[in-house]
Amino acid sequence: MSFSRLLRHLCATRAGTRRRFSDTVDTAIEEAIRAAEKRSSGEIRFVIETALDIPELWAGVTARARAEAVFAQLRVWDTELRNGVLIYVLMADRNVEIVADRGAAVRISLTEWESVCRLIEGHFQAGRFKEGAVAGVDEVGRLLAREFSARDGAKPDRDELPNQPTLL
Repeated sequence: MSFSRLLRHLCATRAGTRRRFSDTVDTAIEEAIRAAEKRSSGEIRFVIETALDIPELWAGVTARARAEAVFAQLRVWDTELRNGVLIYVLMADRNVEIVADRGAAVRISLTEWESVCRLIEGHFQAGRFKEGAVAGVDEVGRLLAREFSARDGAKPDRDELPNQPTLL
């Protein structure tokens, strides 16, 4: 654990995260998810976490490992076609991770997921949280639509996962 990482996590506040992800931003993310899911049978969850706890930092938990834990905790894997996707933002590390269920992971390359993460992070670094989140959701939606078109008739009649962003 580096001292700078520890300091970033200790100084990160939920209030600061809420300023960046206001109700207006959350609504835009929710609308983008709804629109993306209409184009495919895929499901998208968007989760923002301000910081990790000291025991997690001490154990060396990475943003990727935490994203995988959140993926399981929120049961993003529990979709009919196994094409749920988690967009996970760890504010203190300024890091975005995407975790895709088996169905999506075998059809969409890791390079493509990483490209979406860098797109979002670029917007966030410039202070454009709404634009970055919406652009990321749109791009995930495009990738899912390419591989899991709603026109294929496989789309369930219901949302399998909530569309509202989650702040942990």
